[in-house]
Amino acid sequence: MLFRLPIVKFFNRILNRITVTVVLVALQLAWLAWVFFALTTGTARVWVTGVLNGLSLLIILYLVRKDENSAYKVGWIALIGLLPLLGGALYLAFGNKRPSRRLRSKMQAVEQAHRADRAQQPGQTAGLYDENRGVSRYLTQYGCYPAWQNTTARYFSCGEAMYPALLADLEKAEKSIFLEFFIVSQGKMWQGVEDILRRKAAQGVDVRLIYDDFGSLLGLPKDFVVRMERAHIRCIPFNPVVPLLSLVMNHRDHRKIVVIDGKVAYTGGINLADEYINAITRFGYWKDAGLRIEGAAAWNFTVMFLDFWNAFRPFEQDYSAFRPQLAVLPASDGVVQPYADSPLDEEPVAETVYLDILAQSQQYVYFYTPYLAIGEEMLDALRNAAKRGVDVRLVLPGIPDKKLVFRLSRSYYLPLLRAGVRIYEYTPGFLHAKCCVSDDRVAVVGSINMDYRSMFLHFECGVLLLQNSQVLALRDDVRRTLPQCREVQCADCRTGLAGTVLDSVLRLLSPLM
Repeated sequence: MLFRLPIVKFFNRILNRITVTVVLVALQLAWLAWVFFALTTGTARVWVTGVLNGLSLLIILYLVRKDENSAYKVGWIALIGLLPLLGGALYLAFGNKRPSRRLRSKMQAVEQAHRADRAQQPGQTAGLYDENRGVSRYLTQYGCYPAWQNTTARYFSCGEAMYPALLADLEKAEKSIFLEFFIVSQGKMWQGVEDILRRKAAQGVDVRLIYDDFGSLLGLPKDFVVRMERAHIRCIPFNPVVPLLSLVMNHRDHRKIVVIDGKVAYTGGINLADEYINAITRFGYWKDAGLRIEGAAAWNFTVMFLDFWNAFRPFEQDYSAFRPQLAVLPASDGVVQPYADSPLDEEPVAETVYLDILAQSQQYVYFYTPYLAIGEEMLDALRNAAKRGVDVRLVLPGIPDKKLVFRLSRSYYLPLLRAGVRIYEYTPGFLHAKCCVSDDRVAVVGSINMDYRSMFLHFECGVLLLQNSQVLALRDDVRRTLPQCREVQCADCRTGLAGTVLDSVLRLLSPLM
């Protein structure tokens, strides 16, 4: 018995889900490499090489005709051109933006069945300035989520400011709690939320959780779903990782959503893990942002969540059961428009919103983003705004979480700086906020990074604030943050020949990162 306990612990450690996943992926990669080299040597070499070259050529022709971001296409075309034997296979594994047919058909069927639940109500955009009306109309027509008045908003400049408010709202839940996160990880933050969820579920509140299986792989035990279901907390791991069947890590659920009784909703960059409230230290101080809304606009988040839920669990025929009857509507504070972006279609909603804000800006545009991997359209929009006299500023981390991605982000600095864009790195630590604010009239707070994955490959969400008081709250937060940052100068971007070559390679590989 004295020896059995250490042995059990040892096997539990080596057989946990993370270890098994890593081992299976490594075995799969090794097997693919063996097959590739076996087929490209000996008598089979000529015809196998011809087939792979033909596949790569077909993919290049497909990409040329495909209507999508030009930089994303060019990156893959260049990679396939440099590695004609492997490039096509790499694109099929990592580059194809289309989700699996099964996932796509499920989610599109749900969205079509409940399209009426996303209809714009008349009069909700009355009083908007003309320059604001266009982006709101675009989101209604192509993002398929309406604009609302009679909604209050509250901006949070860090996770530890949002967390107590979230717990207080969860305690008030009477009918339903819906949560959707990219990362859920055991620790102080999740424990505080879980305790309330268990208590509310025992009281008969409808509690549901969606979490991304890949994003939460490191933070949850393998029996997590069973434990939640036993506590009457219904649970869905989104797009489960199956390493022996697929190498594709695209199409993750990167959204952060909480909806309480259909009346109150939260979103932003904050996941359910301890670093987001600085309960633990990773990469220095963790600077993030969140948004709480209350009132009519919370309905958009209810629909977003239920659309995902219905694609994987028993179908909710009638969403109206989750629509609260608000006896007293909050006073209008401008327009609030929650929206989603999805790889299910070819409409780049997240990118288009940012491009429109840049095009309409007259005085200033500030961005928070942890990563910068953008195409020519976004690069030109940032530079053109600066060239016409707009004060364009980007705030990025000073301490990165991914060093290669940080190097990639910095490779974009010099052309932006030369055009007059001002770039800052947050020296106290890691900046994870995803926000944009312009001209004291428009802002976006959400889960959307300024990179390829957020804008083209993942499921994302955000809130467009138009003529809302929290636009100024976000502006003030950025201006308070700038003195804590180091402003980057052109001289800082000199990398030498080796650095220039490395940056060029990273830019080439940016669709993979």
